[in-house]
Amino acid sequence: MGLLESNGWIVWIIIGGLAGAIAKLLMPGKDPGGCIVTILLGIAGALLAGFIGQSLGLASTANGAGFIGAIIGAFVILFIYRLILRRR
Repeated sequence: MGLLESNGWIVWIIIGGLAGAIAKLLMPGKDPGGCIVTILLGIAGALLAGFIGQSLGLASTANGAGFIGAIIGAFVILFIYRLILRRR
């Protein structure tokens, strides 16, 4: 199942929600947007990490590496989001 298939997108959105929650737990502190924004950033991170991982042949929705990549992607996007909002 590829990322561009409809089922792949749904799986990555679910994984992204979980990854966003885990990234929030790993990066404590106050988020400017709250839980919903954190989960949406997690979904964006998961989609980005999933796309990059599948492009490199490293990750898919069927293996643990894809989930770990999603957490890392969510963590990175959450970190960048916090940096941008702190500068305002």
